[in-house]
Amino acid sequence: MGLELIKPGTHIDFLKYRKIAYLVSAAIILAGFISLAVKGGPRYGVDFAGGLTIQLKFDKPVDVADIRKAIEPVGLAGMVVQRFGQDADGEYLVRAAEQDISQEGIREAVVTAMQKALPDSGFTVQRLEMVGPKVGADLRSKAIEAVFYAVLLIAIYISGRFEQRWMAAGIMAAGLTGGVYLLNLLHVPTGYLILAAMLITMLLCWYMRLKFALGAVVADLHDVFMIIGIFSLLDKEFDLTTVAALLTILGYSLNDTIIVFDRIRETMHGADKKEPLADIINRSINQTLTRTILTAGTTLAVTLCLYLFGGAVIHDFALALLIGIVAGTYSSIFIASPILLDLGSGFVRKEQAQAVTEPAA
Repeated sequence: MGLELIKPGTHIDFLKYRKIAYLVSAAIILAGFISLAVKGGPRYGVDFAGGLTIQLKFDKPVDVADIRKAIEPVGLAGMVVQRFGQDADGEYLVRAAEQDISQEGIREAVVTAMQKALPDSGFTVQRLEMVGPKVGADLRSKAIEAVFYAVLLIAIYISGRFEQRWMAAGIMAAGLTGGVYLLNLLHVPTGYLILAAMLITMLLCWYMRLKFALGAVVADLHDVFMIIGIFSLLDKEFDLTTVAALLTILGYSLNDTIIVFDRIRETMHGADKKEPLADIINRSINQTLTRTILTAGTTLAVTLCLYLFGGAVIHDFALALLIGIVAGTYSSIFIASPILLDLGSGFVRKEQAQAVTEPAA
Protein backbone atom coordinates (compact mmCIF):
# COMPACT_ATOMS: atom_id res chain seq x y z
CA MET A 1 0.00 0.00 0.00
CA GLY A 2 1.47 3.35 -1.04
CA LEU A 3 2.11 6.28 1.26
CA GLU A 4 -0.88 8.67 1.35
CA LEU A 5 -0.01 12.18 2.50
CA ILE A 6 -3.41 13.41 1.34
CA LYS A 7 -6.41 11.52 2.70
CA PRO A 8 -8.61 9.82 0.08
CA GLY A 9 -11.70 11.87 -0.66
CA THR A 10 -9.92 15.19 -0.13
CA HIS A 11 -11.41 17.85 -2.38
CA ILE A 12 -9.47 21.08 -2.80
CA ASP A 13 -10.93 23.39 -5.42
CA PHE A 14 -7.72 24.22 -7.27
CA LEU A 15 -9.50 25.65 -10.29
CA LYS A 16 -11.14 28.21 -8.03
CA TYR A 17 -7.74 29.90 -7.64
CA ARG A 18 -6.62 29.62 -11.25
CA LYS A 19 -7.18 33.30 -12.08
CA ILE A 20 -5.11 34.34 -9.08
CA ALA A 21 -2.41 31.91 -10.23
CA TYR A 22 -2.52 33.40 -13.74
CA LEU A 23 -2.04 36.91 -12.30
CA VAL A 24 0.85 35.85 -10.03
CA SER A 25 2.65 34.10 -12.89
CA ALA A 26 2.02 37.01 -15.27
CA ALA A 27 3.36 39.50 -12.70
CA ILE A 28 6.59 37.55 -12.12
CA ILE A 29 7.19 36.94 -15.82
CA LEU A 30 6.39 40.57 -16.70
CA ALA A 31 8.80 41.80 -14.01
CA GLY A 32 11.47 39.55 -15.50
CA PHE A 33 10.85 40.84 -19.02
CA ILE A 34 10.98 44.45 -17.81
CA SER A 35 14.27 43.65 -16.10
CA LEU A 36 15.61 42.15 -19.34
CA ALA A 37 14.50 45.22 -21.30
CA VAL A 38 16.10 47.64 -18.83
CA LYS A 39 19.38 45.71 -18.85
CA GLY A 40 19.39 45.32 -22.61
CA GLY A 41 18.99 41.54 -22.49
CA PRO A 42 20.33 38.71 -20.35
CA ARG A 43 23.74 38.94 -18.70
CA TYR A 44 25.54 36.31 -20.76
CA GLY A 45 28.42 34.32 -19.36
CA VAL A 46 31.65 33.74 -21.21
CA ASP A 47 30.07 30.74 -23.00
CA PHE A 48 27.68 33.03 -24.90
CA ALA A 49 29.28 36.48 -24.84
CA GLY A 50 32.83 35.41 -25.58
CA GLY A 51 35.88 36.55 -23.66
CA LEU A 52 38.07 35.31 -20.83
CA THR A 53 37.27 33.92 -17.36
CA ILE A 54 39.88 33.08 -14.70
CA GLN A 55 38.88 31.53 -11.38
CA LEU A 56 41.37 32.14 -8.54
CA LYS A 57 41.41 30.62 -5.07
CA PHE A 58 43.32 32.12 -2.11
CA ASP A 59 44.34 30.54 1.17
CA LYS A 60 44.23 33.91 2.94
CA PRO A 61 41.64 36.73 2.81
CA VAL A 62 42.36 39.10 -0.09
CA ASP A 63 40.64 42.30 -1.11
CA VAL A 64 39.12 42.56 -4.61
CA ALA A 65 40.94 45.84 -5.20
CA ASP A 66 44.30 44.19 -4.44
CA ILE A 67 43.63 41.43 -6.97
CA ARG A 68 42.65 43.95 -9.62
CA LYS A 69 45.79 46.02 -8.96
CA ALA A 70 47.97 42.90 -9.11
CA ILE A 71 46.63 41.78 -12.51
CA GLU A 72 46.51 45.23 -14.15
CA PRO A 73 50.10 44.97 -15.54
CA VAL A 74 48.97 41.98 -17.66
CA GLY A 75 46.85 44.41 -19.70
CA LEU A 76 43.54 42.51 -19.87
CA ALA A 77 40.99 44.72 -21.65
CA GLY A 78 37.66 45.25 -19.88
CA MET A 79 38.83 43.42 -16.75
CA VAL A 80 36.31 42.87 -13.93
CA VAL A 81 37.14 41.14 -10.63
CA GLN A 82 34.39 39.81 -8.36
CA ARG A 83 34.01 37.48 -5.42
CA PHE A 84 32.78 33.98 -6.32
CA GLY A 85 30.71 31.94 -3.86
CA GLN A 86 30.84 32.47 -0.10
CA ASP A 87 33.38 34.78 1.57
CA ALA A 88 34.95 31.84 3.40
CA ASP A 89 35.67 30.09 0.09
CA GLY A 90 38.31 32.65 -0.89
CA GLU A 91 37.40 32.32 -4.59
CA TYR A 92 37.33 35.12 -7.15
CA LEU A 93 36.44 35.46 -10.84
CA VAL A 94 38.45 37.62 -13.22
CA ARG A 95 36.60 38.44 -16.46
CA ALA A 96 37.94 40.25 -19.49
CA ALA A 97 37.23 40.79 -23.18
CA GLU A 98 38.73 38.54 -25.84
CA GLN A 99 42.53 38.67 -25.88
CA ASP A 100 45.09 38.18 -28.65
CA ILE A 101 47.39 36.20 -26.32
CA SER A 102 47.12 32.41 -26.14
CA GLN A 103 45.40 30.77 -23.19
CA GLU A 104 48.68 29.43 -21.81
CA GLY A 105 50.33 32.81 -22.27
CA ILE A 106 47.60 34.52 -20.24
CA ARG A 107 47.91 31.92 -17.49
CA GLU A 108 51.67 32.46 -17.21
CA ALA A 109 51.28 36.26 -17.24
CA VAL A 110 48.61 36.20 -14.50
CA VAL A 111 50.61 33.78 -12.32
CA THR A 112 53.75 35.92 -12.68
CA ALA A 113 51.87 39.13 -11.85
CA MET A 114 50.15 37.57 -8.82
CA GLN A 115 53.38 36.09 -7.45
CA LYS A 116 55.03 39.49 -7.74
CA ALA A 117 52.21 41.54 -6.16
CA LEU A 118 50.74 39.03 -3.67
CA PRO A 119 53.49 36.49 -2.97
CA ASP A 120 52.09 35.33 0.40
CA SER A 121 48.43 34.95 -0.61
CA GLY A 122 48.68 31.24 -1.43
CA PHE A 123 46.71 31.54 -4.67
CA THR A 124 45.97 28.90 -7.31
CA VAL A 125 44.42 29.23 -10.77
CA GLN A 126 41.51 26.78 -10.65
CA ARG A 127 40.28 27.30 -14.21
CA LEU A 128 40.83 29.48 -17.23
CA GLU A 129 38.31 29.65 -20.09
CA MET A 130 38.49 31.51 -23.38
CA VAL A 131 35.65 31.72 -25.91
CA GLY A 132 35.67 33.81 -29.09
CA PRO A 133 32.67 36.08 -29.86
CA LYS A 134 31.73 34.06 -32.97
CA VAL A 135 31.74 30.80 -31.02
CA GLY A 136 29.73 32.47 -28.24
CA ALA A 137 27.10 33.69 -30.70
CA ASP A 138 26.84 30.22 -32.26
CA LEU A 139 26.46 28.60 -28.83
CA ARG A 140 23.77 31.12 -27.91
CA SER A 141 21.84 30.39 -31.11
CA LYS A 142 22.10 26.61 -30.65
CA ALA A 143 20.95 26.88 -27.03
CA ILE A 144 17.79 28.77 -28.03
CA GLU A 145 17.12 26.22 -30.77
CA ALA A 146 17.52 23.35 -28.30
CA VAL A 147 14.83 24.80 -26.02
CA PHE A 148 12.51 25.39 -28.97
CA TYR A 149 12.83 21.88 -30.43
CA ALA A 150 12.30 20.40 -26.96
CA VAL A 151 9.00 22.30 -26.68
CA LEU A 152 7.97 21.25 -30.20
CA LEU A 153 8.65 17.55 -29.55
CA ILE A 154 6.70 17.82 -26.29
CA ALA A 155 3.69 19.19 -28.21
CA ILE A 156 3.84 16.37 -30.77
CA TYR A 157 4.27 13.67 -28.11
CA ILE A 158 1.41 14.93 -25.93
CA SER A 159 -0.92 15.24 -28.96
CA GLY A 160 -0.26 11.66 -29.98
CA ARG A 161 -0.33 10.09 -26.54
CA PHE A 162 -3.33 11.79 -24.96
CA GLU A 163 -5.52 12.63 -27.93
CA GLN A 164 -4.45 9.86 -30.34
CA ARG A 165 -4.10 12.45 -33.07
CA TRP A 166 -0.68 11.75 -34.54
CA MET A 167 -1.85 13.04 -37.92
CA ALA A 168 -2.85 16.40 -36.43
CA ALA A 169 0.47 16.53 -34.58
CA GLY A 170 2.27 15.88 -37.88
CA ILE A 171 0.30 18.62 -39.62
CA MET A 172 1.19 20.99 -36.78
CA ALA A 173 4.89 20.15 -37.16
CA ALA A 174 4.68 20.65 -40.94
CA GLY A 175 2.90 23.99 -40.52
CA LEU A 176 5.50 25.12 -38.04
CA THR A 177 8.33 24.07 -40.34
CA GLY A 178 6.78 26.10 -43.14
CA GLY A 179 6.38 29.13 -40.89
CA VAL A 180 9.98 28.93 -39.70
CA TYR A 181 11.18 28.56 -43.32
CA LEU A 182 9.32 31.72 -44.37
CA LEU A 183 10.72 33.66 -41.41
CA ASN A 184 14.21 32.47 -42.32
CA LEU A 185 13.73 33.84 -45.84
CA LEU A 186 12.97 37.21 -44.25
CA HIS A 187 16.26 36.96 -42.27
CA VAL A 188 14.53 37.29 -38.89
CA PRO A 189 17.10 37.17 -36.01
CA THR A 190 17.33 33.84 -34.22
CA GLY A 191 15.86 35.07 -30.93
CA TYR A 192 12.77 36.57 -32.57
CA LEU A 193 12.51 33.56 -34.88
CA ILE A 194 12.28 31.13 -31.97
CA LEU A 195 9.76 33.32 -30.13
CA ALA A 196 7.63 33.50 -33.29
CA ALA A 197 7.92 29.73 -33.75
CA MET A 198 6.74 29.09 -30.19
CA LEU A 199 3.79 31.45 -30.74
CA ILE A 200 2.93 29.60 -33.96
CA THR A 201 3.11 26.31 -32.05
CA MET A 202 0.58 27.51 -29.46
CA LEU A 203 -1.73 28.95 -32.12
CA LEU A 204 -1.67 25.69 -34.08
CA CYS A 205 -2.40 23.69 -30.91
CA TRP A 206 -5.36 25.96 -30.18
CA TYR A 207 -6.69 25.98 -33.76
CA MET A 208 -6.43 22.20 -34.18
CA ARG A 209 -8.00 21.59 -30.78
CA LEU A 210 -4.89 19.87 -29.38
CA LYS A 211 -5.91 20.80 -25.85
CA PHE A 212 -3.57 18.57 -23.89
CA ALA A 213 -0.62 19.68 -26.02
CA LEU A 214 -1.60 23.33 -25.57
CA GLY A 215 -1.71 22.93 -21.79
CA ALA A 216 1.68 21.18 -21.69
CA VAL A 217 3.35 23.74 -24.00
CA VAL A 218 2.00 26.74 -22.10
CA ALA A 219 3.08 25.19 -18.77
CA ASP A 220 6.58 24.42 -20.06
CA LEU A 221 7.03 27.90 -21.53
CA HIS A 222 5.76 29.31 -18.23
CA ASP A 223 8.54 27.46 -16.38
CA VAL A 224 11.23 28.60 -18.84
CA PHE A 225 10.12 32.24 -18.62
CA MET A 226 10.00 31.98 -14.82
CA ILE A 227 13.64 30.88 -14.65
CA ILE A 228 14.80 33.47 -17.19
CA GLY A 229 12.85 36.27 -15.49
CA ILE A 230 14.01 35.47 -11.95
CA PHE A 231 17.61 35.05 -13.14
CA SER A 232 17.42 38.52 -14.70
CA LEU A 233 15.92 40.00 -11.53
CA LEU A 234 18.72 38.41 -9.48
CA ASP A 235 21.32 39.56 -12.04
CA LYS A 236 22.54 36.00 -12.62
CA GLU A 237 24.53 34.95 -15.67
CA PHE A 238 23.16 32.84 -18.50
CA ASP A 239 25.58 30.20 -19.72
CA LEU A 240 25.53 26.61 -20.93
CA THR A 241 24.83 25.24 -17.45
CA THR A 242 21.71 27.44 -17.27
CA VAL A 243 20.52 26.03 -20.60
CA ALA A 244 21.16 22.51 -19.27
CA ALA A 245 18.99 23.38 -16.26
CA LEU A 246 16.24 24.72 -18.56
CA LEU A 247 16.16 21.51 -20.60
CA THR A 248 16.15 19.44 -17.40
CA ILE A 249 13.18 21.40 -16.06
CA LEU A 250 11.30 20.99 -19.35
CA GLY A 251 11.49 17.23 -18.85
CA TYR A 252 10.67 17.40 -15.14
CA SER A 253 7.66 19.67 -15.65
CA LEU A 254 6.41 17.52 -18.51
CA ASN A 255 6.59 14.39 -16.34
CA ASP A 256 4.58 16.11 -13.61
CA THR A 257 2.02 17.35 -16.14
CA ILE A 258 1.68 13.89 -17.71
CA ILE A 259 0.82 12.39 -14.31
CA VAL A 260 -2.05 14.86 -13.87
CA PHE A 261 -3.19 14.54 -17.50
CA ASP A 262 -3.20 10.74 -17.28
CA ARG A 263 -5.50 10.88 -14.27
CA ILE A 264 -7.79 13.43 -15.96
CA ARG A 265 -8.12 11.14 -18.98
CA GLU A 266 -8.83 8.08 -16.81
CA THR A 267 -11.35 10.00 -14.70
CA MET A 268 -13.16 11.25 -17.81
CA HIS A 269 -13.66 7.69 -19.10
CA GLY A 270 -15.18 6.49 -15.83
CA ALA A 271 -17.05 9.64 -14.79
CA ASP A 272 -20.76 10.36 -14.93
CA LYS A 273 -21.60 11.72 -18.37
CA LYS A 274 -23.20 14.81 -16.83
CA GLU A 275 -20.32 15.61 -14.46
CA PRO A 276 -18.84 19.07 -15.23
CA LEU A 277 -15.36 19.10 -16.67
CA ALA A 278 -14.14 21.40 -13.86
CA ASP A 279 -15.11 18.76 -11.26
CA ILE A 280 -13.28 16.05 -13.23
CA ILE A 281 -10.11 18.12 -13.40
CA ASN A 282 -10.28 19.07 -9.71
CA ARG A 283 -10.84 15.46 -8.66
CA SER A 284 -7.91 14.28 -10.79
CA ILE A 285 -5.53 16.87 -9.32
CA ASN A 286 -6.54 15.88 -5.79
CA GLN A 287 -6.00 12.20 -6.56
CA THR A 288 -2.44 12.83 -7.80
CA LEU A 289 -1.58 15.35 -5.09
CA THR A 290 0.29 12.87 -2.85
CA ARG A 291 2.49 11.74 -5.72
CA THR A 292 3.10 15.35 -6.77
CA ILE A 293 4.16 16.38 -3.25
CA LEU A 294 6.44 13.35 -2.78
CA THR A 295 8.11 13.81 -6.18
CA ALA A 296 8.60 17.55 -5.78
CA GLY A 297 9.65 17.26 -2.14
CA THR A 298 12.37 14.66 -2.67
CA THR A 299 13.69 16.41 -5.78
CA LEU A 300 13.73 19.76 -3.99
CA ALA A 301 15.61 18.28 -1.02
CA VAL A 302 18.36 16.88 -3.24
CA THR A 303 18.61 20.06 -5.31
CA LEU A 304 18.73 22.22 -2.18
CA CYS A 305 21.67 20.17 -0.89
CA LEU A 306 23.34 20.65 -4.27
CA TYR A 307 22.71 24.41 -4.02
CA LEU A 308 24.03 24.72 -0.45
CA PHE A 309 26.96 22.30 -0.53
CA GLY A 310 27.75 21.71 -4.20
CA GLY A 311 30.24 24.55 -4.51
CA ALA A 312 30.24 27.85 -6.34
CA VAL A 313 30.80 26.33 -9.79
CA ILE A 314 27.32 24.72 -9.93
CA HIS A 315 25.60 27.28 -7.71
CA ASP A 316 23.62 28.93 -10.52
CA PHE A 317 22.79 25.57 -12.09
CA ALA A 318 21.30 24.36 -8.80
CA LEU A 319 19.44 27.67 -8.36
CA ALA A 320 17.85 27.30 -11.80
CA LEU A 321 16.77 23.77 -10.89
CA LEU A 322 15.26 24.98 -7.61
CA ILE A 323 13.25 27.68 -9.36
CA GLY A 324 12.23 25.26 -12.11
CA ILE A 325 11.07 22.49 -9.76
CA VAL A 326 8.85 24.88 -7.81
CA ALA A 327 7.53 26.48 -11.02
CA GLY A 328 7.05 23.08 -12.70
CA THR A 329 5.03 21.63 -9.83
CA TYR A 330 2.98 24.81 -9.58
CA SER A 331 2.35 24.99 -13.34
CA SER A 332 1.15 21.38 -13.56
CA ILE A 333 -1.64 22.19 -11.10
CA PHE A 334 -2.43 25.85 -11.71
CA ILE A 335 -1.44 26.37 -15.37
CA ALA A 336 -1.55 23.17 -17.45
CA SER A 337 -4.76 21.75 -15.96
CA PRO A 338 -6.77 25.01 -16.00
CA ILE A 339 -5.72 25.53 -19.64
CA LEU A 340 -7.86 22.49 -20.50
CA LEU A 341 -10.85 24.35 -19.07
CA ASP A 342 -10.13 27.93 -20.16
CA LEU A 343 -8.37 27.65 -23.53
CA GLY A 344 -9.43 24.17 -24.63
CA SER A 345 -12.48 25.28 -26.58
CA GLY A 346 -14.54 22.32 -27.77
CA PHE A 347 -13.09 20.09 -25.06
CA VAL A 348 -16.51 19.21 -23.57
CA ARG A 349 -17.36 15.59 -24.24
CA LYS A 350 -20.15 14.76 -26.68
CA GLU A 351 -22.30 13.26 -23.92
CA GLN A 352 -21.83 16.40 -21.79
CA ALA A 353 -22.84 18.63 -24.68
CA GLN A 354 -26.00 16.58 -25.20
CA ALA A 355 -26.82 16.76 -21.49
CA VAL A 356 -26.57 20.54 -21.68
CA THR A 357 -28.60 20.99 -24.88
CA GLU A 358 -31.40 18.45 -24.33
CA PRO A 359 -33.08 20.30 -21.40
CA ALA A 360 -32.98 23.50 -23.39
CA ALA A 361 -34.68 21.76 -26.31
